[in-house]
Amino acid sequence: MKISFISTFLLLSVSLVLAQNKVTEAFANSYSYQSQNNFIEAIKSINDVTDASCYECFLRTGYLYYASKQHAESEKAYAKAIALKPYSIEAKLGYVLPLAELGNWAKVISTYQEILKIDPQNSTANYRLGLIYYNTANYTEAYKYFDKLINLYPFDYYGLLMQGWTCFRLGKNSDAKILFNRVLMYQPNDSSALEGLSLIK
Repeated sequence: MKISFISTFLLLSVSLVLAQNKVTEAFANSYSYQSQNNFIEAIKSINDVTDASCYECFLRTGYLYYASKQHAESEKAYAKAIALKPYSIEAKLGYVLPLAELGNWAKVISTYQEILKIDPQNSTANYRLGLIYYNTANYTEAYKYFDKLINLYPFDYYGLLMQGWTCFRLGKNSDAKILFNRVLMYQPNDSSALEGLSLIK
C-alpha cells in the first residue's frame, strides 16, 4: 500500500514536470516564430499545450492574436486570462488593445476603471482614460485623470502636455501656461507646447 502510494506520487510528479517542460518548450518555440513574424505558428505552438487553467497561455495568445490583427480572437483570449486571474492588471491592459481596435470604447473605459479600483495610482490607466475623455471633449473628466497622473509623476512629458491642453480647453489659461512651460523644460522647442502658449492671450 505504502509502495503503491509512493509510486503514484512519483508518477504524478514526473508527469507534472514533463507537462511543464512541454509548455516551456512551446513558449520558446512561440518566441522564435514571432521573431520571424510567423504568427500562425507562434499561436499554434501555444494552443497545442493550452489547457483551461493556463493563464500564461491565454495571456500569450491574446497578445499574439492582437499582433496579427485577429482582434476578436485576441479579445477572447485575454478574457479567459482575466477569468482565471481577475486581479491581473497585465491581462486587463492587454484586453483593452483589441477592444479599442474593435471600437468597443464602453468596455475599454470600464476595463480601465476596473484597473483603477485595484490600483488607483496606475499611471497607464489614468493617462489613457484622460486621453479618451479629452478626445471626446469631456475635458472635466479628462482633467481628473491627468491631474492624478501629474501628481504621481510631476515631470512626466505626456501628462504635463495633455493637462496643459485640458486646462486650455477649460479656460484655465494661467494653469495651462505653467504646464506648457514645464513641458518646454522637459523638451525645449516642443511644437505642441509652443502652439498652446501661442494661443494663450
